Amino acid sequence: MLDILNKINNPADLRNLSIDNLEKLSEEIREVLLQKLSKNGGHFGPNFGMVEAIIAMHYVFESPKDKFVFDVSHQSYAHKILTGRKEGFIDEKSYGTVSGYTNPEESEHDFFNVGHTSTSISLASGLAKARDLKKEDYNVVAVIGDGSLSGGEALEGLNFAGSELNSNFIIIVNDNQQSIAENHGGLYKNLDKLRATNGQASNNLFKAMGLDYIYEADGNNIEKMIELFQKIKDIDHPIVVHINTIKGKGYKLAEENREAWHWALPFDKETGNITIDFGDAEDYADLTAKFLLDKMKKDNTVVAVTPAMPMTIGFGIERRQEAGEQFVDVGIAEEHAVALVSGIAKNGGKPVLGTNATFIQRSYDQVSQDLCINSNPATIVLNYTSVAGLTDVTHLGIFTIAEFSNIPNLVLLAPTNKAEYFAMLDWSIEQQEHPVMILMPGNGVIDDGRSAEKDYSNIINKFKVEEEGSKVAILGLGDFYQIGEAVSKMVEEKLGFKPTLINPRFASGVDKELLEDLKQNHELVITLEDGILRGGFGESIASFYGDSDMKVKNYGLEKEFYDRYDPSQLLDELGITPEKIVNYIESMIK
Repeated sequence: MLDILNKINNPADLRNLSIDNLEKLSEEIREVLLQKLSKNGGHFGPNFGMVEAIIAMHYVFESPKDKFVFDVSHQSYAHKILTGRKEGFIDEKSYGTVSGYTNPEESEHDFFNVGHTSTSISLASGLAKARDLKKEDYNVVAVIGDGSLSGGEALEGLNFAGSELNSNFIIIVNDNQQSIAENHGGLYKNLDKLRATNGQASNNLFKAMGLDYIYEADGNNIEKMIELFQKIKDIDHPIVVHINTIKGKGYKLAEENREAWHWALPFDKETGNITIDFGDAEDYADLTAKFLLDKMKKDNTVVAVTPAMPMTIGFGIERRQEAGEQFVDVGIAEEHAVALVSGIAKNGGKPVLGTNATFIQRSYDQVSQDLCINSNPATIVLNYTSVAGLTDVTHLGIFTIAEFSNIPNLVLLAPTNKAEYFAMLDWSIEQQEHPVMILMPGNGVIDDGRSAEKDYSNIINKFKVEEEGSKVAILGLGDFYQIGEAVSKMVEEKLGFKPTLINPRFASGVDKELLEDLKQNHELVITLEDGILRGGFGESIASFYGDSDMKVKNYGLEKEFYDRYDPSQLLDELGITPEKIVNYIESMIK
């Protein structure tokens, strides 16, 4: 029974409630969160830990006049429930109506579509600066936590706020002693000291930045949080409000295993067991960790590095302990991670940086400047680069090829099966000439018996002809190679000729010799890539044939911010199915 929540339609309704009823409301919010997350999955620990603080924020401040900016915004579910979107959490049929992050298209209480980390202080300081320029009067509140303070943008924002803003600006630091995995970095040791001294430690990162500071040890106490926010509401200068909270509060399993419950798949509420059966299928992250651990045991210069994403390459707690000093988590700090592996490689180490594709784009400058200009032989392995990967608009990996394939000196590899992936990874770790980026396959671990090259040093940008044919050449890059296989088979069955099937392997170069040879007995080239077309692989092939009679058709994604889509449906809409591609080929072949 949601006796209190059913009466809450906007934040103003909270101010009619007693403390006892506000506490009951927090229980009801956790009840609906548990119900939805057990069925749908999503960010669990961050949202359970912030319920009381968010209730208190909406009780004291006047959203949307007072503006809240949530970092990553993966802890904003209670905020959404209190701002007119509760049906998206209560009614199972309405679950899909709200995103997992703040979204201005959903509500006037949201100001940014945010899913990446360390952004809230900078974004909110922009709101505050515009407010001051317009001579307006209201509170601007940035919320940050879950390891996000170590991101460079967060530190840049603190630096600005502490010296350049001289007006109302409130930064709530949600300190739950956790990122996704454990926190790393000196600033978190400073937070440890501040907690241990009830905010009185002589060394204070925030004061050093020029910011006022206040601490609350019980960030899950609604009454105390209300008193705290009432004290600093309408303050006339920037202040950091440091609150100590329990990540996953209210669900024992999440409190006891914070890393596993940062984000959850659908699960049984009683046991916590995942209710999705993945069977015995192999997983690239798990296989990568096993491979790297084996390399580490044989060579103490091999080191795995991650910016707070250890599970991207399969390094759970036990594997991190097993690797010891050969595993480094730099915390949320992608820019530092890239520069670090460049330095390790320069000095004779063999570093492998692993993270999600959507996050590596934060370090584009470091990949270009710190790594590739210097041609240091570091390896970067990216997960979720596929259209079938993460589908929230803030987490898309479909821009990876276009983003990085045009950086000089970088070898961008797109493996098509298990053997090729590990052959490329092994070669990259051992070679000493090139910075290498490898796209971890996103269409399952395919073990189809096709052989893979062991040494790529002398065949950079050389494509591999898997099946010789004529009339039509199909270039299936990375994850889309299997679509190419299906197209090739269907062409032979339906159109009566065998096309040439090519595995490009290299997304960062063009095999000019092979492409020139195709002119002899081919009239159409089909390119398939698991990414956007603009600036991608297919366009480089089309450009090569621009002054010839060769017809080229590029298949890939549009330059759009797709959001919460069905991958199969999207590919069908874009014509990227074997049937539709074969129909096109039939219409073009003389």
